Amino acid sequence: MSGARKSRPTTASILAHWRAHHGREARDSLRRFASTPVSATLTVLVVALALSLPVSLLLLLGNAGRLTTSWDGQAQVSLYLRSDVSTEKQNALQKELGARKEVSRARLITPALALDEFRQLSGYGEALNLLDSNPLPAVIVIQPADIRPDSVKQLRDALAGLPEVEAADIDLAWVQRLAAILKVGQRLLLALAGALAATVLLVIGNTIRLDFESRKEEVQVLKLLGATDAFVRRPFLYSGLWTGLAGGLLACLMVAAFFLWLDGPVSELAKLYSSTFRLNGLNALDVLVLLAASTLLGISGAWLAVNRHLKAMEP
Repeated sequence: MSGARKSRPTTASILAHWRAHHGREARDSLRRFASTPVSATLTVLVVALALSLPVSLLLLLGNAGRLTTSWDGQAQVSLYLRSDVSTEKQNALQKELGARKEVSRARLITPALALDEFRQLSGYGEALNLLDSNPLPAVIVIQPADIRPDSVKQLRDALAGLPEVEAADIDLAWVQRLAAILKVGQRLLLALAGALAATVLLVIGNTIRLDFESRKEEVQVLKLLGATDAFVRRPFLYSGLWTGLAGGLLACLMVAAFFLWLDGPVSELAKLYSSTFRLNGLNALDVLVLLAASTLLGISGAWLAVNRHLKAMEP
């Protein structure tokens, strides 16, 4: 007579148990999170403020870069053509330059157009009428595709060697100032984002630490019964997940409200300069990235806090 066989769990049963346990811990941690509305709200608010500030600055920096790209005052190379270049050759050169990959746009300003513009802006219309001929040359204004100072200078030097060009000029100092401002802004944003990410880790870690202390006896009993560190850690990780996710959602709402508040005045200012510029806020990808980052920070903060206490409990 054969003895009773000890059944072995199948892979499917193990996965089903694993999913059931994770689902139960996720629901329980969410209920505990909702059972302390005051402390949970304060923690989520701090997390949302810490996340919304660098995200708002990042979006503003991106809008500033987009504005300078579409602004006529951006980095330009002015090519002053020789006086013996015919109108046909001027138009052909303008089309040829506009087709280059390193050129974003090429605009031809004929001597007549330049004189009319100067007459309107200077207010010396009557004095200009006394001139026997138009002294202004034809100019092709080049907008580089790459506005970095070195690239703009290389493009100017290359175009200055064209036989139709008398002289080439750029406002290199303005380009250098723009590049320096954008670089400083990016560095400051990076430093601020790192500091605030550390703040989020500390805030969520401290919240999980207090939760762990309140359940310390429960954890000790589980450890005596043979529970692994992963089993003990799991509910606290879900608590960090819900905290980070809630903070990310609130941060999205705060950033959206901030840009909605700014949109009206910015649009009015743009209209004064005959521009259709509008602020770009969060898009769908930005929201997903922000939620993923906030959730990851929440889980990481919980992981660090729980691991520290679990090591302290080891004999």
